[in-house]
Amino acid sequence: MAKYRKKPVVIDAWEFDGRLEFSKTLPGEIKKNIHGFRLTQDGYLRVQTIEGEMLASMGDMIIKSVQGEYYPCKPDIFKQTYEEA
Repeated sequence: MAKYRKKPVVIDAWEFDGRLEFSKTLPGEIKKNIHGFRLTQDGYLRVQTIEGEMLASMGDMIIKSVQGEYYPCKPDIFKQTYEEA
């Protein structure tokens, strides 16, 4: 079996702080086009992805992929996978 290394890719991401509309960390791009995101009554963020709906908890990172779609990532996985550019 051959070994492969992931290509370095720079992504945009923000930490979900439990708020959506008035979040200090929410990028302006999302504030203008918020249709793919919904807050649940129990404090989760529903994120519509190409794989279906995913839930983000407060503290999770929301990543914008190179294709322009958004998806949640747990903080420990994010720290293992990404470093600040």
